[in-house]
Amino acid sequence: QLQLVESGGGLVQPGGSLSLSCAASGFTLDYYGIGWFRQAPGKEREGVSCISSSGGNTKYVDSVKGRFTISRDNAKNTVYLQMNSLKFEDTAVYYCATLKRSLFGQCVLSDRLYDYWGQGTQVTVSS
Repeated sequence: QLQLVESGGGLVQPGGSLSLSCAASGFTLDYYGIGWFRQAPGKEREGVSCISSSGGNTKYVDSVKGRFTISRDNAKNTVYLQMNSLKFEDTAVYYCATLKRSLFGQCVLSDRLYDYWGQGTQVTVSS
């Protein structure tokens, strides 16, 4: 059974850091670009960051550039999102997803191009 599991969310004060993980089971992530998305209450889902299958291509939404870093360890079948200098507006449920195999080698932030999704992990930034 193909499964993505996010972990690492929690409650953090503004300016703090969290590291999210996206672990795959039932398949290897080697051939997939991976995206991180988030959805805050009452808002549409937003693409946050993506990384190509090799890790050589990454993208970030403007609001997180310089604060978030995406990386992957294919040996561990896991993709990470390091989030620093967190702000109130980063509060959301964060999801990881696999980019369609036909887009191998690419990195895009359009959620309609992603196939498999995890269940999400809550990130709350609050004082």
